[in-house]
Amino acid sequence: MASLSDPQVREFLSEGTRTGKLAFVASDGRPVVTPVWFLVEDDVLVFNTGKTTAKGKAIARDPRLSLCVDLEALPYASVQVQGIAEVSEDPEDLLRTATALGGRYMGADRAEEFGKRNGVPGELVVRLRPTKVIAHFDATA
Repeated sequence: MASLSDPQVREFLSEGTRTGKLAFVASDGRPVVTPVWFLVEDDVLVFNTGKTTAKGKAIARDPRLSLCVDLEALPYASVQVQGIAEVSEDPEDLLRTATALGGRYMGADRAEEFGKRNGVPGELVVRLRPTKVIAHFDATA
């Protein structure tokens, strides 16, 4: 089994602006998948979401999540991270992660703008601590 400390997994997850597909269970029991911007920090995946969004409410009910990141071109690859979410509403943590996410996905020139807009009260920092990591780096082999 792979882990987030595996350099190949970390490189795959950190490359470019690949979007994570986050899976959670809605309040009525439906499975839901939604895109998220994320970072790899230490051995966890980190993303922000609103406390009152479907994601935020789902995490409060049940912190078990799965996030899949894939390469949609040859050689078709993917990393799936299953784990337990921990949340923070710490203002400094919110600003720092929102700024880092802005830098990754919108470019360094817009990082601060994104951080100020999204690192605010009502938002959550979510850390997905892996319980299982599944990696496939070449589906054509």
